[in-house]
Amino acid sequence: MSNVIRIRKGLTLSLKGKAEKVLSKLPTATAYALKPGDFPHLTPRLLVGEGDAVLAGTPLFNDKRLPEVRYVSPVSGIVSAIVRGEKRRLLAVVVKPAVEQEYLTHDVADVAALSREQVVSLLLAGGAWPFIRQRPYGTVADPSDTPKAIFISGFDSAPLAPDTDFTLIGEAETFQKGIEVLQKLAGKLYLGLNDEMAATSIFHKIKGVEKVVFHGPHPAGNVGVQMHHISPINKGEKAWTIDPHHVIAIGRLASRGVYDVSKVIALAGSEVKRPRYFRIIAGAAVSTVSGYVNTSGHCRYISGNVLTGVNVGADGYLGFYDNAITVIPEGDKYEFLGWANPLRLHRYSASRSYLSWIFPDRDYALDTNINGSERAFVLTGIYEKVLPMNILPVYLLKAIMAGNIDRMEQLGIYEVVEEDLALCEFVCPSKIPVQDLLRKGMDLMMNNE
Repeated sequence: MSNVIRIRKGLTLSLKGKAEKVLSKLPTATAYALKPGDFPHLTPRLLVGEGDAVLAGTPLFNDKRLPEVRYVSPVSGIVSAIVRGEKRRLLAVVVKPAVEQEYLTHDVADVAALSREQVVSLLLAGGAWPFIRQRPYGTVADPSDTPKAIFISGFDSAPLAPDTDFTLIGEAETFQKGIEVLQKLAGKLYLGLNDEMAATSIFHKIKGVEKVVFHGPHPAGNVGVQMHHISPINKGEKAWTIDPHHVIAIGRLASRGVYDVSKVIALAGSEVKRPRYFRIIAGAAVSTVSGYVNTSGHCRYISGNVLTGVNVGADGYLGFYDNAITVIPEGDKYEFLGWANPLRLHRYSASRSYLSWIFPDRDYALDTNINGSERAFVLTGIYEKVLPMNILPVYLLKAIMAGNIDRMEQLGIYEVVEEDLALCEFVCPSKIPVQDLLRKGMDLMMNNE
């Protein structure tokens, strides 16, 4: 029987626009992009130029720190743009897809007969290594490391997040193949499930993993929270994490020898006409789904969920690790009295500042307005109510502000990444950009190692 861990702290936001379990077809996107910004602490070295023909799986750039880790094209076609920002910083490599998709192929062998070194070589050559991220710091894993365990969260508890059970229908065999590959990389694999998935999902018959059931509000689905309750990260230790959709992509590479990152994502949010699911290839242009979005208002297109996603705009691209596109109101309209109006029955407040708390079952159409600007950072105890981890988040963030590396270590920076403190940022009365601040702290730690 699976272990059961109860998460008592957290906050589950009920928002309008949850995707119906309907899978619709989409036309092929006009362009696909691979963005270095999706990979923290990456220093990219470009391997292609504009006009180059590429196959799905052709390397587009690699990391100067780990040159053996290659970041590859999700589709075959022509490199149509090399997008750069300030100081010629590489922002994206855009590929215009061919009518018929062709793949760079790799030799397929019996996984059971492969050594760990051969499996690492296959994942590196096949472009699948960036699927694996390491803790601490949430960066792409170093192939030369051996983790104490690999952790997979089988569900996403974030607001409007896709139902993993639905997005992985029919992929049980491929998922199992991916697990067999990952078993070669670490001695222990953990799979986090929620109550409903424990006996009915595609994960029910998966072998080679230790299943742990998590019961409670968001962020119970965060792999970092699950790691904290199963096997916390200490100084000098490393653990790896991977998304279930990427486990399937590894299974495809091992069984068919191709880099295939097609997946089912959710199009959700209060500004979507009929929220639903679509099969799409990672990196697709967001404009592919714009026809399903209301055009009457000013919308924000988010790659990912509303707490941790990135504002990519209507002309942006789906992020490498994201399984949803969320569309919500921009929040650029002013209300009479603003936050000072105590009624605001249509507004949500985690601190019960409005009378809307008397309707606990209501779904809210929240916008991006943060209702104020950054102010004094004071102790209120509200962070601890939504963070189910044995760390002191306010003191950790203040240590980051002070640049105190020793204090950051003592206060648990090895255990958290941005998504773990996203709820702290949402409920913060001081409007502190918690996630950006945490990433600065992790960058400081890595630069001083």
